[in-house]
Formats: sequence, structure tokens, C-alpha cells
Amino acid sequence: MKKEQGKEPRVRSLFGRFKSQLADPDYTSVDFLVLLVDVIRPKRINLLYQVDIQFLLDYLHAAPADLEDFQLYLKRILVGKDFDQLISDTGIISYADFFYELKKRITERYLPFQPPKSTLQYLLNQVFYKPSDADWIAAVPQDQFDELFHICKFETIYDDETGFGMIEILYGLELLVQRITGRAMETDVNKMVPEFQNFDSPFIAIMREFTELNDRILQSDNKFISSDDLSYKQIWVLHKQCESYIETAFDNSHRFGISIKVNQSLLRMRQQLERIREILPFLVIDDPDEKEQKTIALAKTLIGYNSRKSNIRKLAGQSTQLLAYEITHHTAQTGEHYITSSRQEYWKMFRSACGGGLIVGVMCIIKLLLGKIHTSEFGHAFLYSLNYAIGFTLIYLFGATLATKQPAMTASALVNAIEQGASEQGSNKHRYWIFAELFARLFRSQFIAFVGNVAMAFPMSLFLVWAIQQLFQVNIASAKWLHLVNDLNPIKTPVVLHASIAGVFLFLSGIIAGSISNRDKHNSVYYRIQEHPMLKKIFGQAKTNKIASFYEKKWAGIVSNVWFGIFMGTTASIGLFLGLNLDIRHITFASGNLALGLFGHGMELSTDIWVWGILGIGIIGFFNFMVSFSLSLMLAFRSRNLSSKELVKMGKAVWIYFKINPKLFFFPPRKN
Repeated sequence: MKKEQGKEPRVRSLFGRFKSQLADPDYTSVDFLVLLVDVIRPKRINLLYQVDIQFLLDYLHAAPADLEDFQLYLKRILVGKDFDQLISDTGIISYADFFYELKKRITERYLPFQPPKSTLQYLLNQVFYKPSDADWIAAVPQDQFDELFHICKFETIYDDETGFGMIEILYGLELLVQRITGRAMETDVNKMVPEFQNFDSPFIAIMREFTELNDRILQSDNKFISSDDLSYKQIWVLHKQCESYIETAFDNSHRFGISIKVNQSLLRMRQQLERIREILPFLVIDDPDEKEQKTIALAKTLIGYNSRKSNIRKLAGQSTQLLAYEITHHTAQTGEHYITSSRQEYWKMFRSACGGGLIVGVMCIIKLLLGKIHTSEFGHAFLYSLNYAIGFTLIYLFGATLATKQPAMTASALVNAIEQGASEQGSNKHRYWIFAELFARLFRSQFIAFVGNVAMAFPMSLFLVWAIQQLFQVNIASAKWLHLVNDLNPIKTPVVLHASIAGVFLFLSGIIAGSISNRDKHNSVYYRIQEHPMLKKIFGQAKTNKIASFYEKKWAGIVSNVWFGIFMGTTASIGLFLGLNLDIRHITFASGNLALGLFGHGMELSTDIWVWGILGIGIIGFFNFMVSFSLSLMLAFRSRNLSSKELVKMGKAVWIYFKINPKLFFFPPRKN
């Protein structure tokens, strides 16, 4: 137990200062209670220790006059304080708009909402105003709470002749039940659970059952029920069915997708069900001795609700986890195609990467020509973005491969693999080994994609710039050759920063692909195209089905690549506008630019330029890969609620696997 030294003199001094006010029957200010709790509140919260308030109890026992004044003071400030909103509203998501709720909580963190002074929440806001208050209160020993309850002569909520406390609890529960029932009937929520469409809604049933129980308790003399009450038991059965409804809706997000609005609605319903589960037992008294314990427990619970009502981390965590899962679920399915297993797939990846290198070689020439156009920075940003967007989209539609595009897609596939390994084998060691094996496959797939891109982008750029000179007698790279090669030099330019920025954009493009796929799935866009009456009339059912199928398979990727192109094309212009040295470096374009620099200087480059250029290309590729893969892996971990400790164990497994089989990180096994 954590001993509180030197606090009893402070308590004695505080009671001395407020002696006249406490004795005044009209004194209802919370100032004294605020200062008293400030004395009690520990400076540091350590959940390994209990918080000792014995010093306060000892003083109250030793000063009966002060104790009597304190008892009357507490009754004055607590009598008739409404607390139904603490049950029905506090700490529960208010709206289906995530960003509104986030803004609201951030605002309340620094400028707290203040309810009317007639409510218990006002008192709690003033007295227990720190988010950590609920933690140290929970650390106070129960026997000390019991003693405080006795010496202050508190009345249990069950013995109050007016029944005010139980009326507040019942009203708070009634609000929760009615709100959750109304939300469950909304069309967007209903469509997530077709399994329940042929059955009576458990939400309507629980509302009816609770209304009957509510009326019966209010009409009774005791104002409480026993645990054997049939309506009470039936409410628990229906409560489980409501929870099953919510979980089914979340599970069905794979089939129907999910929007932020529906996600927030389901989270609100889940929180309301949790609140009902926590508060419902306070209606039950089987033994008279429970009255005191449950009254104390209710006080702790309400303080906890109010202290944590502006918890931003919990809101962000709950709200984004499922959406992150849906986004990474799409990228995991797509990413599986980027991880090779056999030698045949390995060389197929090489040929695909060569195709991507050819297109990038053309893009390098076009960008060089666009740079010669006299226009504004906005004009260059637009033209560069158009070049990148068209090129990346063609690479995607032709089935070619752009190196570093894979990591943003494959991270989720790796996490899926370790999840499946855990469920199938039940051994942590085994699933980490699965991750290491799959990472080796990913790394060698990425390696051969690098080789294919670079091996083709360099000669393609060189050939095209030579062809232009032969046709038009102009060396278009001569004016910028030094700039092109210096951009690859990690000593002269911030290559690492620029390569990392490109890695972030690669990650964002994967997020966009997953987000578009999830949105279209939730809005049934594929089915709506398939059954569009005008399209069927113009093209016929067969062609309309093909259009719908193309949209389903390709649209998310097209939008993703267009945005990737916009990110890549506008970065330098935004950097100039902000006065920052921002730019992008991608390994494939770097190899093409080295070829242009070589031709621009008459096919002659010094040894140090070659060394720094080749080293720069390697550095660019490494940071393109590591940044995009790391961010994607973090999102995949977040979506599956995995600990960062898992990542350390996976890294160790990869290192051990590399030491045993280093060749497998670059070349496929011969057996395959």
C-alpha cells in the first residue's frame, strides 16, 4: 500500500479554513471538496500500489465536530443531483461522424463541457477533473471506502425513500435501450446483417422487455429486483442476441464493405450495449448487505465514465481498426500476386518488371521534354502528374510491374500468413517462421523486380534519347545532365529523404486502393453497374457484366495509380511553394535518369559519378522499399490489433532465416 506522508496536517488546515462555511447550512459550493480531493490525489499514479486514504479517516474520527459538518455538507451538495446522462451519454460516441466526434473530444480535453450545476456531472467535472482520477480511486482499498461510507452516513440508492437514485438509473437505461433500438433499425445498419431479416429484431424485443421491467420496478415499494426475476433473465438473453447482431454486422464487412458512418453507428451500438451490461446489475439486490457495496461501486463507475469521457486514443483506436482491416484486406488479396514461389513465377516477375521498365523509360523522356516547357510551377506540376498518372495506369493495365509498388500491397499478406499459421499450428515459433519464409519470398520478388525495372529502364531511356537525336539532331539531355546525375548522389542531395517521400506515396497509393475497394463494395457499385437498365439496353447483359467485372477488378487500382502519379508530380512544386527541399526519387526513374545523364554528357561519365550514381540507385531502392513496407506493416498490425513486440520477434526470425538460407532472399530454390 502506498503510504501518504504529511497529508493529515494539510487536511486539518483545510477543515480549519472552511470551518465557518461547512457549518453554514446555505453553503453548497464545491470549492472545499475540490481542495480536499487535491490533497488526497497522489502525485503519481502507480497501479502496482494501493492509494491509502487512512489519514483522512483518522482525522474525521478524531474531530467529531468537523465530521458532523462534513456529513451535512456532503448531503447538501449531493442531494437531488441528476446523473442519468452520466449513464446514457458520457463516454459514448455521440454521432456517426468520426471527425466531428474527434474534434469534439479534442475541444473538451482542453475546454471541458460544463453541464448545469444541478447535475452530478458538474460536480464530478469540478472535483475529479483529471483523466487519471478514475485510476487512483480504483486503487483505494475497498475497506477504506466502506469505512468512509459509514462515517459520512451516506444513504444507499436503494434506501432512499424518494427512489431518486433508482429512477435515474432506470431512466438512463431506458434512454440507452431506445437509442440503440432506433439505430439498429436504420437501413445502412440493417443491410449489414441479412441473417436477421427473417427474425424478430432482438433490439425491439429488449426494448419491450425493459419497458415492462421498468414500469414494474417504479411501481414497487423496494425499487429493485432479484436475480431470479424472469424479465431480468430474459433481458440478458436478448442482450446476448443484440451483441451477436453487432458482431455479425462487423464480420459481414468482408462481404458488404463498410463506411465510416456505419462503422461509427455499430461502434456506438456496441458501446451502448456495454454500458447496459455494466449498469443493469445495479437493479438487482439479493442480499441487503449488497446495497452498500453496489452504491459504492456505482459511484466509482460514474467517476470512471466521466474521467474517461474525452479519451481520444480509444476513440481513434476503435474507429479506425475495422476500416484499416478492410483496407488491408484488399491489399492483402492483391499483394499475394506479387510474392513469387517457384522459379517460373520468379522469371515471370522479371519479365513483368522489364515491361514496367520499358514504360518508365518512356516516362523519363516525356518528363525531360515537359521540363523544357515554359509554364508556371502549377503548370509543371499538372504536366508531370499527368505523365506519371498515365504511365503508372498503363503499367497496371498491361499487367507490368513497377518495383517498390509491391511492398505496400504485400505487408498485409505477410500478416495474414502469420495469423493463419497461429490458427493452424497454435505455435508462436511456427508462425514467426512462416513470416520469415514469406518475407524471403517477398524480398527476392522485390529484388528481381528491381533488376527487371533497372535493366530495362536504363537501355530504354538511352535508346529513346539517342533516337530523338538521330531524328531531330538535338541532344535533349545535354542541358540537364549534371542535374540528373547529381540527383542520385547522396552527398550532394538529400537522396534518403526524397526516396523516403516516394515510399510514403507508395504506401498511400495502397491505402487508396483498399479504401476505394471497400467503399465500392459497401455501396454495391459492381452490382449496380451489372443491373443498370440503360447499360443493359445499350450493351446487352453480357457486355454489361464485363464492364462491371472490369470495374470491380481494376477501378481501385486505376484510382490508386492516378493518385500516386499526382503525388509524385506535385511534390517538387509544393516544396518550392513552401520553401522546402522536397522531391521524389524512385529506383526505376533513377536508372532512367542516369542513362539520360550519360547520354547528355556525350556517353562519358567520370568514375566517381558512376560509383555515386549506382550507389544512389541502390539507396533509393532500399528506402523506397523499407518506408512503404514499414508503414504498410504498421497499418496491418494496427488493423489486427497486434503488438509491436510481435514485430521484434518477426525480425529475429527473418535474421535467423537469412543466416541459414541467404540465397533464398535473392534466388528461388532449385527444387521449385
